[in-house]
Amino acid sequence: MSEPIIPDDVVGAFQIEGEPVRGRIIRLGPAIDQILRAHAYPEPVANLLGEACALAALVGSNLKFDGRLIVEARGAGPVRYVVADYDTSGGLRGYCRFDPEEVEAVSHGFQRPGAKTLLGEGVFMMTVDQGSDMDRYQGVTAIEGETLALCAEQYFLQSEQTPTRIRLAVGQEGEMPWRGGGMLVQYIAGDDARGDTLEAWVRTQAFFETIGEDELLDLDLSSNTLLFRLFHEDGVRVFGSKPLRAFCRCNQERIETVLRSFDAADREDMVEPDGKIHVTCEYCSRVYAIAPETVAA
Repeated sequence: MSEPIIPDDVVGAFQIEGEPVRGRIIRLGPAIDQILRAHAYPEPVANLLGEACALAALVGSNLKFDGRLIVEARGAGPVRYVVADYDTSGGLRGYCRFDPEEVEAVSHGFQRPGAKTLLGEGVFMMTVDQGSDMDRYQGVTAIEGETLALCAEQYFLQSEQTPTRIRLAVGQEGEMPWRGGGMLVQYIAGDDARGDTLEAWVRTQAFFETIGEDELLDLDLSSNTLLFRLFHEDGVRVFGSKPLRAFCRCNQERIETVLRSFDAADREDMVEPDGKIHVTCEYCSRVYAIAPETVAA
């Protein structure tokens, strides 16, 4: 198998040699730890958000233009919505809104509650944003399956007609930093040149089913080694890796622009005892203290 080795906070593409299967693999370390520690998320909620971030980067890293890929799921369950935002510069951010008491109520048992339990009946969406000069493209499917990976597989089957398999993993041992990982493989349909490719896809899925969450999170197991374990019989070529980082687009100018959209009376009600308007970014938890006179014009 060819280099390069894929370290943490990188998403890389691969191709199974001679087979109609392409894929991407992601390993997340400091980036996902920073995103998840920005809020006091219960463990099941943090896991759900981490999976959404890994999924957004896996899918978004395939964009062929500058833009963003947004993964979002909304429901009537304990988690009202989860959103993860990947931009093609490698920036990654995410946020969950949830009811702590409802999450606690569904968290008892032998298994950690998954997407269906946490979100309930609702919708799963992927949005491609090519910038302010282009229309957004959004695909929507129902939340089906207990994991976000299953939701995404159903999305690709219905919206893209592309058979896709996805595995996601997020975890933390004790007070150790959060880690994340994931893999995506997609079927390339046969044509006159390739002939019938279905048998190869069936074989690839059989290998894919053997991936364990622990392998996707293992610090001592490189992405290259994992890919070799799975596909060494056919050979696999790794290429096109992209670095990732936790990054939020909030800034002073944007906050001030939002505040100017309120009338003067509303802004006056926002002023706190220290004489400033305090705004907290829901993604990164950064607090902005804005002087009222700054946005009075």
